[in-house]
Amino acid sequence: MHTHRLNTLLLLASLPLLIIAGCSASEGNDRHMVDASMCDEDNGGLVLPDGFCAGVVADSVGSTRHIVVDADEDIYVIHRRVTDGGGITALRDTDKDGKADSMYSFGGIAGTGLELYDGHLYATTDSSVHRFAFEGDELAPMGDPERIVGGFLTGEEQRQHASKAIAFDNEGHLYVNVGAPSNACQETMRMPGSPGVDPCPQLERSSGVWRFDATTAGQTQEADGHHFSTGIRNGLAMAWHPGAGSMYVVQHGRDQLNTIWPEYYTDEQNAELPAEEMFKLYDGSDSGWPYCYYDHQQGMKLLSPEYGGDGTEVGQCAETESPVATFPGHYAPNDMVFNTQEHFPAQYANGAFIAFHGSWNRAPLPQEGYMVAFVPMDASGEPTGDWENFADGFKGADTLASPGDAVYRPMGLAFGPHGSLYVSDSRKGRIWRIVYKGME
Repeated sequence: MHTHRLNTLLLLASLPLLIIAGCSASEGNDRHMVDASMCDEDNGGLVLPDGFCAGVVADSVGSTRHIVVDADEDIYVIHRRVTDGGGITALRDTDKDGKADSMYSFGGIAGTGLELYDGHLYATTDSSVHRFAFEGDELAPMGDPERIVGGFLTGEEQRQHASKAIAFDNEGHLYVNVGAPSNACQETMRMPGSPGVDPCPQLERSSGVWRFDATTAGQTQEADGHHFSTGIRNGLAMAWHPGAGSMYVVQHGRDQLNTIWPEYYTDEQNAELPAEEMFKLYDGSDSGWPYCYYDHQQGMKLLSPEYGGDGTEVGQCAETESPVATFPGHYAPNDMVFNTQEHFPAQYANGAFIAFHGSWNRAPLPQEGYMVAFVPMDASGEPTGDWENFADGFKGADTLASPGDAVYRPMGLAFGPHGSLYVSDSRKGRIWRIVYKGME
């Protein structure tokens, strides 16, 4: 992004802006080399694999959603709602001790998606995508954002899963996740025994990924969007794998199999089903929602009960995309990044790190998730083994009865320029920096 950002921070009390002055690009890029001395003695409460450590970069930033880190290790996080200061917060560590000591909120928009692309900061609301331009060395952009895409459904037409995630490919395209406005496209939403609408009209404007030009302002979903992939209930964890040359998404699976269809599913089955599915997308791919779900215990895609399924029937689901990886039900995947750097050990190269926000509906079993998982992959984006729990300890207890009991809930992920993995929390606004320090 701005490789000419400098070490000295000038705070002008009369202006709501932090301005940086003076050093070369090489100095800026050397500001935050991987340094295990920046880790906290207790790793900020995290449990990590051997050889890794973590430090708390910032605390009490406010409820955060997605996070990005620029070439100078400046951090940007977007919030779910606009506060008095704004909807996005910029943070900087000016004295290089591993702790952000400068923080400034800006922008009159808030939401979930946040990405850096072509020197601009892109941010989403529930119904639009905007970009901020940097006019010089400033930490926070000075001007108003430009609307890149609008016209997504709002209000009653998008009653659920309105949050937008975004990602970019290497050919100048912007991808936007548009969540399904329901649980299972029933005639009466979440009503026991209510059948699914067939064909489901929610697939026309929602429940998939749309592609746009990354830099053209004033686009709308209907006039300019290309319906790239369909059948995705809600894919907030979305990222481009450069080796594969493909977009990947991890979707939130459906809820309430037991309460809507108690004749087919027990409470214990609902606690584990359906799987959270990771898909490799392509133009025209269909991941199956709402007609299908994936049962990871049986290892197959099954027909949803709203469309005649009974927990064993495959039916039309044999024709939909199979996931490349699956996870237990209700873990809530909310962000994903691929490791394209060389600072972690070789077994982490090319793989996916996924932030699981944690479950709310696994009763009578304890709530689970609340972790950062890792999926090993090769250079072409093919998984090479089972997923593993990479970072744990967020929930602060061995057993949770309710998500409200979790101390932290991982939400956003981003790699810094020198191989640090940043994790944001949605409850208290804590941000961790995970580094590989080597084996002792």
